[in-house]
Amino acid sequence: MAAEFSFDVVSEVDLNLVQESVQVAMREIANRFDFKGSQASIELSPKEKTLTVRAEDEYRINALLDILNTRMAKRGLPLKNFKRGAIETALGQTARMEVQVQAVIPSEKAREIVAAIKQAKLKATPSVQGDQVRVSSRSKDELQAAIALLKGRDFGIDLQFKNYR
Repeated sequence: MAAEFSFDVVSEVDLNLVQESVQVAMREIANRFDFKGSQASIELSPKEKTLTVRAEDEYRINALLDILNTRMAKRGLPLKNFKRGAIETALGQTARMEVQVQAVIPSEKAREIVAAIKQAKLKATPSVQGDQVRVSSRSKDELQAAIALLKGRDFGIDLQFKNYR
């Protein structure tokens, strides 16, 4: 029997599902009456993990984001991990918005998670390891209590629990 049990707290977004959602949303936009003749587009940049939404005005950008959010929610993607930027107006009567895909736990959120586990005075040891938080303990019950604690609080990002052993 193992002396220490552990699990990892991660925040992941499957970029293939995001790309698929963008493609389905663009097909829907091509068929919608209110977007006929418009230059509306949604582009995913996987390296920078950003979505660029372009349209003629702020109203259409919000409509594009609504369509995209619906498609992503149907695929089970965590909408909390998409941070909207400001709408920028450009030349040629167009507007655009950058949406950042947050696919890792930022260091300040990781520190919040560690602090929450320590404040609960659980007999579990949290530690930040790169873009994830590992929680270890001698008791599986303490780990389950830590998972319940983290599920009950809102850290502003979607948390998944992996490698429970």
